[in-house]
Amino acid sequence: IYVVIVDFISAKSDLKLNYYSESCPRAEEIIKEQVNKLYHKHGNTAVSWIRNLFHDCMVKSCDASILLDKTKEQTSEKTSQRNFGMRNFKYIETIKEALENECPNIVSCADIVALSARDGIVMLGGPQIEIKTGRWDSKDSYLAEVESFLPNHNDSMSLVLSRFNSVGVDTQGTVALLGAHTVGRVHCVNIVHRLYPTVDPTLDPDFANYLKTRCPSPQPDPKAVEYARNDHINPMVWDNLYYKNIMSNKGLLIVDQQLVSDPTTYPFVEKFAANNSYFNDQFAKSLIILSENNPLSGDQGEIRKVCRHVNK
Repeated sequence: IYVVIVDFISAKSDLKLNYYSESCPRAEEIIKEQVNKLYHKHGNTAVSWIRNLFHDCMVKSCDASILLDKTKEQTSEKTSQRNFGMRNFKYIETIKEALENECPNIVSCADIVALSARDGIVMLGGPQIEIKTGRWDSKDSYLAEVESFLPNHNDSMSLVLSRFNSVGVDTQGTVALLGAHTVGRVHCVNIVHRLYPTVDPTLDPDFANYLKTRCPSPQPDPKAVEYARNDHINPMVWDNLYYKNIMSNKGLLIVDQQLVSDPTTYPFVEKFAANNSYFNDQFAKSLIILSENNPLSGDQGEIRKVCRHVNK
């Protein structure tokens, strides 16, 4: 046990601010430029980058395993129902190509996941967060493990809290990270069970009627673009409106509603709803913890040439 703990600590301490300052001095600047460019062409990419970090780092390690495509030899986490609706992976390759042009074989895809999330949050009006770098990329996908690590939107609050707790994020931190639901959208597939055949009594009735206009069928087509915005007032602005919405019973997902109905999480919902900068501080703190979950060391990982495939 002692050896394992030492290994874990040494991998974590290999992460540092400005890890690429000598090997690729412009690395972080290039990522920021690309995130900025992509945001102005496709605003939703900024939301995808935040989601990537959560879906990657919760499952075993922040190691870009989420980016691997399915091949003959390789399963893919992208095929898990828990990762339904994730998109814009092709633009991660756009960022990777820009980095490979500048300094080949230096910057990991795992660091692109972490830094693009950091820069995406800023593009949406969120806080500047200091993210360490020096992660390595996994040589494997963990499809079989996704469901054991990644909480689902309709899990019980105690299960959601224990999953976050296992990566070092406490109750207040979990409530803060769920505040990322202030941006983006949810596919009707994940909403209709709260609308049909009867409306979930915890939903505000007017809001439920609005959701029915967004999701008119009890059996939406998973491939169709049918969705509701997390925050239909300003869905692409980073703020604490999410907490105010869920206090008015206007959360889209069961997990959103449970933050209000669970006595362990509700006090933090109230705090964040009352104070945007306190929310941002706690979000930043928790995102750093999540982004440093169990990083691989050099002998366990590699620096992929292309993010969607392991190196030949």
